[in-house]
Amino acid sequence: MRSDSAKKGFERAPHRSLFYATGLTPEELERPIIGIVNSFNEIVPGHVHLNKIAEAVKAGVRIAGGTPLEFNVIGVCDGIAMGHIGMNYSLPTRELIADSVESMVDGHAFDALVFIPNCDKIVPGMLMAAARLNLPAIVVSGGPMLAGRYRGRDVDFITVSEAQGSAQAGLITVEDLAELEEVACPGCGCCAGLFTANSMNCLTEAIGMGLPGNGTIPAVYAARLRLAKQAGLAVMRLLEKDLRPRDIITPASVRNALAVDMAIGGSSNTVLHMLAIAREAGVPLDLDTVQAVSDSTPNLARISPAGESRHHMQDLDEAGGIPAVMGELLSLGLIDAEPACVGADHIGDLVRGRSTGNPEVLRPACDPYMATGGLALLWGSLAPEGAIVKQSAVPEKLLKHSGPARIFDCEEDAVAALVAGSVAKGDVVVIRYEGPRGGPGMREMLAPTATIAGMGLADSVLLLTDGRFSGGTRGAAVGHISPEAAAGGPIALVYEGDVIEVDIPGRLLELKVDGTVLEERRRAWSAPEPRIKEGYMARYARAVSSASRGAILD
Repeated sequence: MRSDSAKKGFERAPHRSLFYATGLTPEELERPIIGIVNSFNEIVPGHVHLNKIAEAVKAGVRIAGGTPLEFNVIGVCDGIAMGHIGMNYSLPTRELIADSVESMVDGHAFDALVFIPNCDKIVPGMLMAAARLNLPAIVVSGGPMLAGRYRGRDVDFITVSEAQGSAQAGLITVEDLAELEEVACPGCGCCAGLFTANSMNCLTEAIGMGLPGNGTIPAVYAARLRLAKQAGLAVMRLLEKDLRPRDIITPASVRNALAVDMAIGGSSNTVLHMLAIAREAGVPLDLDTVQAVSDSTPNLARISPAGESRHHMQDLDEAGGIPAVMGELLSLGLIDAEPACVGADHIGDLVRGRSTGNPEVLRPACDPYMATGGLALLWGSLAPEGAIVKQSAVPEKLLKHSGPARIFDCEEDAVAALVAGSVAKGDVVVIRYEGPRGGPGMREMLAPTATIAGMGLADSVLLLTDGRFSGGTRGAAVGHISPEAAAGGPIALVYEGDVIEVDIPGRLLELKVDGTVLEERRRAWSAPEPRIKEGYMARYARAVSSASRGAILD
């Protein structure tokens, strides 16, 4: 066992004395040491219950003959961090999580690992660590929050975000907003729609690193605790078989995960994270591959924020969850059944024969919402390295659009202009210098999209950025434009009133300005001063790569 290097032999007597100081017995030290990597904290709704999940995991490990030892990692709540300096730190915590897990695991010679994440950057950060360390490992998330209920309808965090825009526009009262905000998020779990956290927890299943139900079983259900115990049992089987993350995360399983992503219409941020996870696993992945999977995969679900039905994660769970999604795709030959997974010898063993249990929530493969996936990659003179849009959440009339650019060099200026009523129907709002380097940290910008939706402009205003959008975004919002403005990308050269053309079905994003004019503008352009000049974020800005490469650290 790997842990023998820290506990066996005459020369390890000092080490054993420290293990005994924690309350361990000699019998426990004889067993495999299983690291329980927990992101529990008391500020994030998705994490406040993870101590209970961890106890269930540890019970499973002990039943199977292992010794579980828990340590914690950080976790930022994107919702609480949204709209202020906190959001600069959200994406960069992904790298901090991966690095800190590596440090703890290699520092203490664990034999195998159970990862307990929830919420946006924690899931990919832990998957990156699993791939990097390549020890037998399994992921069991804390699960999604239930939808709230407001005046007879299901609501969620995004409902509140959009309602604040409606309140600013005078469309609802302050009292209405206050009533809504108290009931929208009824308890623990990651926010109830198919936002980034739930998208990544679903893809963890699809890629083979989580057991069936990992992405969809609600946080408050007893089934979530049973799943955690099963994960504790499963990690011991993985250790016995010596099945490791790089045996599971392969080109075939990555394509499976991308196909599920397109079928359910996951967050646009999933592409950013899949690029980073694949890199850690040594799997080649680029945006062309993502687009190819999207072009061949039908969109089968419209979970909040997509569509008008406002279905939530509990509805997808009741419809059969990710096994049903994968079963439907397998019927079309769009899933590879052979990759290994943590719950069976092959992923096909878990999904073969599964189908939707509710066609209103999860459509059968023969009757999709769209013939292509929920996400689309765009290229063109404004985005030579690509951009991304959640096309399943775009109003039909904005799938093709041409309009004048309204230029804002930060999120706050754009929101102020929207609230002031100075953005007109047909405008193309451009928010730049919000990329990985320029932000720094590539802030999610829920406030502009929610304000646009709340003010009734979602079907008439297009929003573009080199930053990111929340997984809860709906409307015509194109993000990850690369190269970013801070790197001198074409988005830095757009002037007020320039015509921008977007053709989502045609995968085009064009700046309709003559090349010679752009060259003159480039000669006059100079990089702005960094917004944060010291500490972690300053170091991050100097080392981070383009969004087209996953915003990884070089």
